[in-house]
Amino acid sequence: GDLRSVLITSVLNLERLELDLFRGRHHWVPATQRLFGGQIVGQALVAAARAVRRDEQVHSLHCYFVRAGDPKVPVLYEVERTSTGKSFSVRSVKAIQHGKPIFTCQASFQLSQESPVQHQFTMPAVPPPEELLTQEELIQKFLQNPNLAERYRKHLNKIQAEDVPIDIKPVNPPDVFCSEPQEPKQLFWVRARGYIGETDMKVHCCVAAYISDYAFLGTALLPHRQYRIKFMVSLDHSMWFHAPFRADHWMLYECESPWAGGCRGLVQGRLWRRDGVLAVTCAQEGVIRVEQTQNQSKL
Repeated sequence: GDLRSVLITSVLNLERLELDLFRGRHHWVPATQRLFGGQIVGQALVAAARAVRRDEQVHSLHCYFVRAGDPKVPVLYEVERTSTGKSFSVRSVKAIQHGKPIFTCQASFQLSQESPVQHQFTMPAVPPPEELLTQEELIQKFLQNPNLAERYRKHLNKIQAEDVPIDIKPVNPPDVFCSEPQEPKQLFWVRARGYIGETDMKVHCCVAAYISDYAFLGTALLPHRQYRIKFMVSLDHSMWFHAPFRADHWMLYECESPWAGGCRGLVQGRLWRRDGVLAVTCAQEGVIRVEQTQNQSKL
């Protein structure tokens, strides 16, 4: 549609207070009542991008979540111009609430350079997004089942009520009635809701940073669906940007979790353009604590 994406008009639209000091406000707050990690990563990248030249493009970022974000107050983003070189520049960002850092990030930017050294993995073969149901349509289907247990009905209603500015189409949606362990892999078609258009590539990278954190850590839970989650939160988040893309066009998000243990889970992700080009690689580790008693059957 032509409706301008709320990710541009609101979520990632920072207020400049000083040359390298910005204030960000909140759009969507998850049911946990902690700030959504993707929002903080996206806003921090916006702040860093405003401290480099227009012809420098982001190629990587590395972040740590150090305190829970408070959704009741804005976030201040303080940028430090760590280094500016001929080809690469680094900007450090500190996100602050109540006088303390809640998040730190380093983002690196590069002037475009050509090289004959090129290769990439092959994109997984999946049905196109036009053939799949959206997350909302899938939830509606589950809610129509009269055998759905009340607590799962409440959980799905809560997800449905969330105003997430992302369109999502799971390729192999997990069966809500099944608590059997699954392989720690999932595939989604994702895009920003609304129109962003042709603009500075850094804008699309900031939007992708927001999108990349949604449902990402949940990949590590798929082999452990018999457990009830007590606590789950991101510890760190890294991204590498490889090729130009449009964040308001469908992209395939390939997620996998190679390891979990010690109350932590590791997830890796790849964002593919529809034409098979690998656009972004992501990695994240998070804390995962579960109740030791296993869930009863959902029916």
